[in-house]
Amino acid sequence: MEQATLGLLVLDTSFPRPHGDVGNSATWDFPVILREVGGASARKVILEDPRVLFEDFVMVGRSLIADGCTGLATSCGFLSLMQSDLKEALGVPFASSPLMQLPWIEALLPRGQLAGVLTISENSLSGAHLRAVGARPDTDIRGLPQNGSFATAIFEDSSEMDFDSCGREMVDAGMNLISAKPSIGAIVLECTNMAPYAAEVSKSTGRPVYSIVSFLNWFQSGLTPPRF
Repeated sequence: MEQATLGLLVLDTSFPRPHGDVGNSATWDFPVILREVGGASARKVILEDPRVLFEDFVMVGRSLIADGCTGLATSCGFLSLMQSDLKEALGVPFASSPLMQLPWIEALLPRGQLAGVLTISENSLSGAHLRAVGARPDTDIRGLPQNGSFATAIFEDSSEMDFDSCGREMVDAGMNLISAKPSIGAIVLECTNMAPYAAEVSKSTGRPVYSIVSFLNWFQSGLTPPRF
């Protein structure tokens, strides 16, 4: 069996992870090692300061490296706050957040177009999260309803999730984002659990949509380049 070169530090959660979610191993066309960071709940990482969990992430990251992983990533976009410190502490290529794609995407877009963000929590996603990954701190963002199906399932760590309702919330947020700022030429999904809905958002908005899946497929292509 092929050795996994990508290790994923996943949050300590119980909510459903459908195909396309970062924490579902079937999402990936290559082997990965998924390992939970104990105590790292969605609430602690998103609604509080995730940096208090720094040593926990380092410990799990080092265990993944010991098991042969040559690159590491996380399962929450809000961990961008620890990008610099974790890559230095772990000593291997480290991908903290889908938000890291923002500068690259804007380099691809025609003049006058910008990238926007859909996030699970608009009030929590700050300029500091964006600056930490080299993105514009004034990037346009749109959050999902905090009492909606998606945010409720994630923050309450529910055992069930209404996927159809979640999809509608994603599409509505995407449409609101481009309606408020028509110059948005591409969308990045901050939340790694949003990836299963990327195709719906792209079809509805007419914009390319980038997620944790696009990010880590690129990341893995360098860790283990294809042979021709």
